[in-house]
Amino acid sequence: MADKKKKDSDLSYDELVAKLKETKKQYMDLRFQAVMAHVDNPLQKRTLRREIARLNTLIHQQDLEKFRKAAAEKISAAN
Repeated sequence: MADKKKKDSDLSYDELVAKLKETKKQYMDLRFQAVMAHVDNPLQKRTLRREIARLNTLIHQQDLEKFRKAAAEKISAAN
């Protein structure tokens, strides 16, 4: 699992957003299948939810880094 985190953290912001959209689509499809029919691995929902949370965290961290850099540049330009 640590390898997956490492790989995801190396992705760019746009790649993370694209992967998040794809994972959310997979999760919604799995939920629909669970309602309509039998699902082979019901624990896959948990795995996908955790993956979505992990991607949201990485996206949020990159947003904070951008904000902090912009704030630091603004402060240094004011001085």
